[in-house]
Amino acid sequence: LCLQVPELEKATVRIRQPERVRGIIRSLREQGVAKLQVISDFDMTLSRFGCNGRRCPTSHNILDTSRVISEDGKKKLKDLLHHYYPIEIDPNRTLEEKRPLMVEWWTKAHELLVQQKIHKGDLAQIVRESEAMLRYRHRNFFDQLHKNNVPLFIFSAGIGDILEEIIRQANVFYPNVNVVSNYMGFSDDGVLTHFKGPLIHTYNKNNTVLQGTGYFQQLSTRTSIILLGDSMGDLTMADGVPSVENILKIGFLNDKVEERRRKYLDSYDIVLESDETLDVVNGILRHILAE
Repeated sequence: LCLQVPELEKATVRIRQPERVRGIIRSLREQGVAKLQVISDFDMTLSRFGCNGRRCPTSHNILDTSRVISEDGKKKLKDLLHHYYPIEIDPNRTLEEKRPLMVEWWTKAHELLVQQKIHKGDLAQIVRESEAMLRYRHRNFFDQLHKNNVPLFIFSAGIGDILEEIIRQANVFYPNVNVVSNYMGFSDDGVLTHFKGPLIHTYNKNNTVLQGTGYFQQLSTRTSIILLGDSMGDLTMADGVPSVENILKIGFLNDKVEERRRKYLDSYDIVLESDETLDVVNGILRHILAE
């Protein structure tokens, strides 16, 4: 397989069952481009986790730390992060324990943002001034999918308006890209008044929040899936697809690598440890999409 996808030789790549992965990639290639779709998380999956030793911002962070948030607001949002983020990534807590706490976190954060009277017209500039970065070689990723008419479904617990703006500013917001996320609701004069439902957090990315979108129904022939995520919650993102024939799950393990490695290797087919690129994904796509 490494002959066909040399990127799998990278030191960042870990695979628990190489034979199984080889079989899935072979099937994806045999099924062909007409059956393929890509389902991906956004923050820390398509966007970078770190840069020059510093954390890169998520779509929430970009807003939380921007000039439109008061100092008091920034402090409260940071306090929420320090309280809830360790819970989110704690390998010893069950999803049942985590879910209500994530709802609590997102709800409190959104309420704080609404209090800030954010203007819709400021969002593009906020993103421009931020340190948001898509992963290295993202253009290759978006271009390959666009050129081959492969649908890219981005399923994010972040802020849809912000992440769309990041993709737009990178000039890769193509017609094949579809986003489901937490979107802001604005008043007639463009001031943030609420977040539209349903609330999407790290651990409810599945059918429950997709009902009514009908997205996967339109793609019922797209039964080959490449799934990209960076958390355990991302593993359920393809649950809405009517009949999955082949699915390749690629996980970015960005943080607390040693203590979480085992869980990731048990759950994802390919694990990329502290890899800030889309090289492996691009290599697999190139192999599958090759004539």
